[in-house]
Amino acid sequence: MVFVLEKLLTDVFDPQPGELVLVACDLPAGSAADSAAWRERRAMAAEWHAAFEKLGRRMGFEVLPLVTYAATGSNGAELPSRARMGEQDVSLEESLLRSTLAAFLTQFSATAPLDAYCRRKQDFRAASMPGIQKSMEATALSADYREVARRCAILEQLLVGAERLEVRFSTGHRCGFDLRHRKPEVDDGFLPRGKRGDRIINLPSGETFIVPYEGEQPGQPSLTQGELPLRCGAELAVLQVHANRITAVVGAGPQAARLRQFFAEDPARANVAEVAFGCNDHAQVTGNVLEDEKAGFHWAYGRSDHLGGVVGVKDFARPANVVHQDVVYAKESPIQVAEATLLRPGSQSQVMRDGAYVVF
Repeated sequence: MVFVLEKLLTDVFDPQPGELVLVACDLPAGSAADSAAWRERRAMAAEWHAAFEKLGRRMGFEVLPLVTYAATGSNGAELPSRARMGEQDVSLEESLLRSTLAAFLTQFSATAPLDAYCRRKQDFRAASMPGIQKSMEATALSADYREVARRCAILEQLLVGAERLEVRFSTGHRCGFDLRHRKPEVDDGFLPRGKRGDRIINLPSGETFIVPYEGEQPGQPSLTQGELPLRCGAELAVLQVHANRITAVVGAGPQAARLRQFFAEDPARANVAEVAFGCNDHAQVTGNVLEDEKAGFHWAYGRSDHLGGVVGVKDFARPANVVHQDVVYAKESPIQVAEATLLRPGSQSQVMRDGAYVVF
């Protein structure tokens, strides 16, 4: 399908007369070094802003001047209090609460804090696009989102009522995820005004996700346990998981050493925060997590409250430590899913085999 930005904005957001739209991007700050991809992303933000303005003139809604703010430095961290709106210094919080729709094309993920605004204001929805690239217009952004939604719905129905997800990886390692006391959510690429349920999406879209049970109920520890393999070049590191927490990192190389230090610095980072099935058939694995995760199975560590879990900013030693990081095992990834099976009382459903879905 040929990509047309105006069509994407109309199909995804269906903006209505009287709305107020905010488009934002983050700027290099502190230790966050600028890059060609980041500069391209800021140019995309300006392009999206102009496209929204053109639509607004025709359809009767208003678009605020482009908003920029100092980068937070990590995925899932809280947004700064101040921002620039055109030539003005403004309160980012007040600007968001004025808006009905926000689109964030950023280096660092703003999904979690934007989700908090969705909870604070009923007439507000947001699209978070950390790491979005122009090249995605030819891949995941150009997908047939009716088909994406169909696949998301199939996966959602499979997850409803499931108590456990058993995953065997191509390395032979296994992990079981405790899905009790949780319900799945979908990110199918549709975000009209007044949408029921979750009012935040990623773009490109296309996944069904669920937060594993984190053991918050008295006397009911989480049963998530096993081994999660990660490959960085030739190095294989294995994360050992018990009671939904990463308890050890096995490996002799620098990747394993870095991960050991990372999780030791703040135990909240070691929380298993998400398991998900990406199902955008136009998504390609390139090393960009935003698109990679829409191509197949993934899990995440760190913050989970924005997805239906209980681990949030308050659980980290300090706000700068907050993270939500996905690890992807799509078909083109170095490690893939050999088998993924959902278990419920008296029955089971295989979802993936040899890196491919068997349910659609």
